[in-house]
Amino acid sequence: MIKVLFFAQVRERLGQASIELDADGVATTEALREALAAKDDKWSQVMANDQLLVAVNQTISNWQAEVKDGDEVAFFPPVTGG
Repeated sequence: MIKVLFFAQVRERLGQASIELDADGVATTEALREALAAKDDKWSQVMANDQLLVAVNQTISNWQAEVKDGDEVAFFPPVTGG
């Protein structure tokens, strides 16, 4: 299983903070993003955001990062400091 976390506006728009997904067929963060987008229109709109960031096991990653069983993947909007 892959634990998927959602933060800030992503969490608010989806109406949930996390889900768990079977790791079968999900080899990269992009494949995971596509699998989530296929759930329905709301998910598709959220996952289509070009500014969306992803982290694997609490490390900022890119869309080609490997995802495997037991990983934690987080999706969140861009962050700014101040």
